[in-house]
Amino acid sequence: MSAADIVDVTEVIEEARFGRLQLLILVLCAWIALLDGFDTQAIAYVAPVIAEQWGTAMAGFGPIFGAGLAGLAVGAFVLSPAADRFGRKSVILLSVLLFGVFALITARATTLNELLVYRFLTGLGLGGAMPNIVALTSEYAPKRMRALLIAIMFCGFPLGSTIGGLVSAPLIGTFGWQAVFVVGGVLPLLTLIVLFAWLPESIRYLVTRDVADIRIAKLLARLDPNISATAASRYVVHGSQASGFPVTKLLAEGRASMTVLLWVAFFMNLLVMYFLVNWMPSLLKASGLPLNIAILSTVVLNAGGVVGAIVLGRFVDRLEPYLVLGGAYLASALFIAGIAFGSASVLTLMISTFLAGFGVVGAQIGMNALAAGLYPTEIRSTGVGWALGVGRIGSIIGPVAGGVLLGFGWTAQSVVLTAALPAVLAGLAVIALRRREPSLKLVPSAATLHH
Repeated sequence: MSAADIVDVTEVIEEARFGRLQLLILVLCAWIALLDGFDTQAIAYVAPVIAEQWGTAMAGFGPIFGAGLAGLAVGAFVLSPAADRFGRKSVILLSVLLFGVFALITARATTLNELLVYRFLTGLGLGGAMPNIVALTSEYAPKRMRALLIAIMFCGFPLGSTIGGLVSAPLIGTFGWQAVFVVGGVLPLLTLIVLFAWLPESIRYLVTRDVADIRIAKLLARLDPNISATAASRYVVHGSQASGFPVTKLLAEGRASMTVLLWVAFFMNLLVMYFLVNWMPSLLKASGLPLNIAILSTVVLNAGGVVGAIVLGRFVDRLEPYLVLGGAYLASALFIAGIAFGSASVLTLMISTFLAGFGVVGAQIGMNALAAGLYPTEIRSTGVGWALGVGRIGSIIGPVAGGVLLGFGWTAQSVVLTAALPAVLAGLAVIALRRREPSLKLVPSAATLHH
C-alpha cells in the first residue's frame, strides 16, 4: 500500500473549505438546537396558565421544573456514551423522537404528577440531543472555524427559547396551553423525516467503527471533490480506537485532571446561568423595578449570550481559547455585581445584564466547542455529554440555592451578588485547563486504519 493510497480523514476535514455539506449539517443541527430550546422552556411559558386553571400554587411547579432539568442531565449522561458506540446520527434520531413524542403526550396531562413524569421523559431526549449535535458539528467543521460554527449552531437554543416566548401567548390565547406542547411535539417528529434522509453520520466515527469504505468515500467526495479514492484506498484518523466503557476513558491516558476541571467549569457556569434565567425577573421586581423591566432583563441576558457566542467563538478560533473563555467568566462576575448594584438605573442594569449574558451564556457556548476539541473521536460525544450532564446538576442546584437564600432572609441584591462567586470559580477552572490538556499523538495507530 503506497502513501498515495492513504487518505487522512482528519486532515481532509480540518483543511476543507466550508461547503454545502458543512452548511447542511450546520443548519440541521441548529434547527435541532432551536427545537431543543423551545421544548426545554415550554413548561415555563405555560406554568402560570396551568396553575390558574388547575387552582394550584406556583410553588408546586418547582419539582416539575427540576424534573425536566434532571431528565436533561440523565439524557446527557446516558445517551452520549451510546452515540460513541452506535453513532451520532442514530442517537440524534432517537433523542428527537423521544422529546417529540413526550412533548405531545404532555399536552394530555391532567395532574401535576403526570406533568412531572412527562417533563422528565421529555428531558431525556432533550439532554441526549445537545451533546451529539455539538459532536457532529465539530467533526465536520474545518479546524480554523470550528469554535465559530459550533457557536452559531448552538445559538439555535436561545433562539428557540425566544421564539417560544413570542408564540406561546397567542397559541395559549387561541387554543389553550396544550397547543404549546403540540407544536413542541409535532415539529420534532416532522423533522425526523428530514434528518433520516439528509443528516450524515460522522466520517470519523465511520472510520473508527469499521464501516464500509463506500460510505466513507461518498462523504469525503461531498466534502472535497478533488479527493480521488480507489479500491485500494485506506482511511485513517488521528488517535486510537477506544475499547471498554467510554466514560472510563475520560479519566484515562492523562485526561483525569483535564476532565475534572472541565466538569467544574461546566457545573459552576450552568449554575450561574440557570440561577440568573430563573431568578432575575423575580429578584429585580423585588428590588422595586416594574415587572416589564424585570422580564425584559431575561431577554437582554439571552441577547448578550447570542452576541457573545459568535464573538467569543471567533476569538477562540484565533486566540488562546482558555484565556478567552476564562477571562469572559471572570469579567462576567464583575457584570453580575453590576446587576446587583445597578437597579437604581435601568440603563446601567441593562448594560450589565447584556455583558453578563455575553460572558456567562456566550462563553458556555464556547465551552461546548472547547470540550468537543479536547477529546478524540471515539469518546467525543461521551466527553461533551458528561460535561453537559455535570453542568445540568449545577443548573438544578442554582435555582434551588436562590430559593434557599431568600428563605434565610437574604436581600434580592445579596442573592444576585452571590452568583459572582461561581462565575469566578468557572473562570479559574478554565484557565487551569490550559496546563492540563493532554498532548494527543497525531500519528495514526494501526487501530485507526480502515479498509
